[in-house]
Amino acid sequence: MIIRSFETRSEEETIALAARLAAAWTPPCIVLLIGNLGAGKTTFAKGVAAGIGAARPEDVSSPTFPLIHEYGEDGEMYHIDLYRLDTREEVETLGLDELFARPAIVLLEWAERFPELIPENRVEIRIQARDDDSRHIEVTELP
Repeated sequence: MIIRSFETRSEEETIALAARLAAAWTPPCIVLLIGNLGAGKTTFAKGVAAGIGAARPEDVSSPTFPLIHEYGEDGEMYHIDLYRLDTREEVETLGLDELFARPAIVLLEWAERFPELIPENRVEIRIQARDDDSRHIEVTELP
């Protein structure tokens, strides 16, 4: 297990950090985005999309209502929000196992609510918003 911590002081710094981290990830890669509402999970996703060349940051939005957004011509990134789902059965209808098997980066928001459905081999990004608009970001890579 590898744990690294970062501080960002703006949305631009968070996007740049995510882009640098994502450029080093080898698909298939499952990434949990963990943090309270407004912590910066979608901002981080913008950087991931830019870092792997799947989309421009301004083209990435929260998947709260459609639940899944796909980015890239060949589905290089999937951004999934499980916030509105309440049961394992609801999550299973999304076909996560199929997405996990694709050569893509799969970003999951609120996946910690369903730990039994998440592969052991993953990256966890914990984002904490601070009062001064800075972010503390902890990256844990699990084997």
